[in-house]
Amino acid sequence: MISWADFEKIEIRSGTILEVTDFPKAKKPAYQLKIDFGPLGIKQSSAQITHHYTAAELVGKQIVAVVNFPPKQIANFFSECLVLGVYDQDHQVVLLQPERKVDNGQLIG
Repeated sequence: MISWADFEKIEIRSGTILEVTDFPKAKKPAYQLKIDFGPLGIKQSSAQITHHYTAAELVGKQIVAVVNFPPKQIANFFSECLVLGVYDQDHQVVLLQPERKVDNGQLIG
């Protein structure tokens, strides 16, 4: 069990995907994303979401991500946030998204 104070340390925010590119150097199929988090700026992320999503359909999609992890190097790329999703029955990621459009950078709680 974690405490409420532990949960409050995790900064989960809304963002909009601006750009998607293939990431051939990743060990598993993945995209490189540029995501607008409003006042927090634009962050990049590597996301293994190629099974359910094409690059074209991801552009403009709002997502939910953890934005206060330290950057993580994946091959030649630095991932600055963790895009959140749910694993389906085949262990493929289905993105978590706001149910309605919200401003980029809004805190999830």
